[in-house]
Amino acid sequence: MKAKKSSELMNYAGTFGALIILCVVLSFASDNFLKISNLMTILKQAPFYAMLASGMLFCLITAGIDLSVGANATFCACVCGMFVKNGITNPVLLIVVALGCGTLIGLINGTLLTRLHLPHPFVSTLGMKNVLWGAAVYVTGSQMISFNGADGIMWLGSSDIKGVPWCFILVVIIYIILHILLNRTALGRSIYCAGGNMEATRLSGINSANVLTFCYALSGFMAALAGIVSIGRSGICNGVNAIQPYDTDAIACCIIGGASFNGGKGTMLGTMLGALIITTLRNGFTLLSVSSAVQNMVLGLVIICAVLLDVTRERMASKSRRMAAK
Repeated sequence: MKAKKSSELMNYAGTFGALIILCVVLSFASDNFLKISNLMTILKQAPFYAMLASGMLFCLITAGIDLSVGANATFCACVCGMFVKNGITNPVLLIVVALGCGTLIGLINGTLLTRLHLPHPFVSTLGMKNVLWGAAVYVTGSQMISFNGADGIMWLGSSDIKGVPWCFILVVIIYIILHILLNRTALGRSIYCAGGNMEATRLSGINSANVLTFCYALSGFMAALAGIVSIGRSGICNGVNAIQPYDTDAIACCIIGGASFNGGKGTMLGTMLGALIITTLRNGFTLLSVSSAVQNMVLGLVIICAVLLDVTRERMASKSRRMAAK
């Protein structure tokens, strides 16, 4: 147990150190990086990635993946846009509809995996991503919809308290709740158990199908919440954005934060640090006017390096266990 806690602390220290180094490099590269206005911009942008990554983390812990989170967020925003376009601007109704749509999509993903037994969530969620891309374009009529006059739905993503965005405060609260769920509840232990060894989970009497379905439903819920936040950030919705690589950014946040594609690993704190790194990197690209092509190449390399680091850690841990057993 002590060795595990020590390993987690080392991971946090390494991720936090990477964030600090990135901030130092960008502060030298751009005079605008350390301005208060820019730092608040980072805090305003981070919740979108953090919310997508939180749901992705639950799926990764179970050795799964949800490639539809970005398209789900965009689709939910577009559904809200469709309502606003038709004169329905009640924020409570829009939020309930968006969260309901996102959660339902997550439930469908989970059902395809657990009840219809598709071979891997990669298949179902990749297919769902394309379905949602088409659906988002369809409900908006291939048009960009403005939310002018619908201030209520934009409040969460645009308002702040003494300069600190409300959406960042909300995501911190959500992360604390999810941290408690993962580490202090039977459901959380079941999620880690399912990712570590699915057969052992089944033999221990845990309904693994329900656990997996819950994780994908939560991923859909958090994607919908991210979609609501995106409305306040941009003031518009555009179905074409459903094909953007938001899911890749979410995966990067989790892997950088210590999660593994092999399942059974990952923490909320590590994922939050990963989200801050990805957001800071994106912000630095904007300040330095880096082309989107270079941005995608750099983020791809970041993911490859993070996965390589995870594989190296696993090999070293496995070697240490073998040495200790002798």
